[in-house]
Amino acid sequence: MTNFNYFKISKTQKIRYMKNIQNNTIYIVFLHGFMSDLQGAKPKTFLSFAKRNKLGFLAPEYSGHGKSTGKFTKGNITKWTKDSSMMIKKIVNRNKIIFIGSSMGAWISLNLFNEFKKQIIGFLGIGSAPEFLEHLMWKKFTKKMKIELKKKKILNLKHGDYEYPITLQLIKNGRKNKVLNKKINSKIKVTMVHGQKDSSVPILYSRKILKIFTKAKRKLVIVKKGNHSLSSQKCLKILKEELNLLIS
Repeated sequence: MTNFNYFKISKTQKIRYMKNIQNNTIYIVFLHGFMSDLQGAKPKTFLSFAKRNKLGFLAPEYSGHGKSTGKFTKGNITKWTKDSSMMIKKIVNRNKIIFIGSSMGAWISLNLFNEFKKQIIGFLGIGSAPEFLEHLMWKKFTKKMKIELKKKKILNLKHGDYEYPITLQLIKNGRKNKVLNKKINSKIKVTMVHGQKDSSVPILYSRKILKIFTKAKRKLVIVKKGNHSLSSQKCLKILKEELNLLIS
């Protein structure tokens, strides 16, 4: 059973997170996706990987997600980036970092690069979705959907078995968090893993991230028949192998 921890921000606010505390070692920082949480297979897999390899581990659950407090509709990329930054400062401290960003988590990882540049030694993206709010949502909305969103300030978007409450402030905030026009000169290892059958986010977005890193040792792994979540046993094995290569 996974032990969850809670960090109290105030009397009414708390962030749920998973950790493995180690001194003077590399920390794996896992950042989950949009409307996701820490109940899935990936954070648990990476936590046990960290424990087995005597590495530090941190996976925060952004406000409004999972068991962290706050309303999802009040959150945005800026807020979730701040949540992650606060938790890294608290748990990881000055240790070296390997970011694992799943879907939106890759976008948040890129947001944090400037702040933790000197500590980051590697970056693993999983079905990475930088700037998805503009390119994969807003630009694909019909005229009717855009009118409804502007008028009601919220749109309940159905995607597969899920319904996402998309707010106008979330879309607007996404535009303030552009990352694809950046250039990062860190000489680190950057690996993007993307499912060949990802119906949510095209592989193009993983390629776009690799272009940001001008001096990194870059790699793109396309998982045959892989979907967006890459949570099957076969996919998790590939992710662990790629993580091992980032560390070695």
